[in-house]
Amino acid sequence: MREKGWGRKFKRKDRPIYAGLNRIDGKCPLTPLEVGMMLRGMGFDNNTSIYLASGKLYHAERYLAPLKKMFPFIYTKESLATPEELAPFMAYSSRLAALDYTVCLFSEVFVTTQGGNFPHFLMGHRRFIYGGHSKTIKPDKQKLVLLLQDVGISWRDFKLQMGAMLLENNRKGMIIPRVKKFNRKTSIYTFPLPECGCLQQSNNSTALEVPRSSSAPYPNLLTSR
Repeated sequence: MREKGWGRKFKRKDRPIYAGLNRIDGKCPLTPLEVGMMLRGMGFDNNTSIYLASGKLYHAERYLAPLKKMFPFIYTKESLATPEELAPFMAYSSRLAALDYTVCLFSEVFVTTQGGNFPHFLMGHRRFIYGGHSKTIKPDKQKLVLLLQDVGISWRDFKLQMGAMLLENNRKGMIIPRVKKFNRKTSIYTFPLPECGCLQQSNNSTALEVPRSSSAPYPNLLTSR
């Protein structure tokens, strides 16, 4: 799909693109099937509601089928809103993205499966909601690709690896680097403090508390980008 849309980029002789190498390096987005396997391995059951924050999916009916079998409660902005409600947004990609952003922001869990500013903004923003305890899952795609390619791995061992990856995400989610640890590779969007002046002036104003169920063993709403 990218080769079709970005033909010139793929034909540049000075910038060859090696798809297999990019995937091993963790630079490729995960497929819906891979996302489903990862979430099941992490312990999310088929009662989990999932909101897909995305644009047009490549061969959506075909590639979403296995994910829908694992998680039947899958929603998008098109399935939740009427055509009349979406009409004012349809001509503006930024407005459609804002809808996705708002749902992802207040979901109990946010899962990012690709790069870009969208997940970076969300990860930084979500550090200041749910009293600082919002859950964001950013999988180690380099490790995940190797596990998915291991045809001999048992489901039990895969679940153990996914559980360890989830614990690592929980640990990293609580870390906010100190000033001296910031470098060019540290995103101010992902870690808005201490540089963000408005948050320095009024931390409490951004610590939004949103009620959520305490009885459910898994999140009521999980969003994936």
